[in-house]
Amino acid sequence: MKKEYNFRNGVRGRFYRANKVQKTIRLDPDVLNFYVQLAKKEGIPYQTLIGLTLRKFAQEGGVLTIASHPLISHK
Repeated sequence: MKKEYNFRNGVRGRFYRANKVQKTIRLDPDVLNFYVQLAKKEGIPYQTLIGLTLRKFAQEGGVLTIASHPLISHK
């Protein structure tokens, strides 16, 4: 191993490939506020917290039971 390396001609991010997908979702204000406040308390970005929540839900099988709700039409 060399004692020193010369990065003078190096290009930052040359081999970096983003593993995230940018997608717009609409959240109710109270839901967003919940995640923003919890993220502040935990010291992490709220987008990361939402992603962690969705990942956990997906890893646990993604089963969701929706009871009667006035905003959801059951067809």
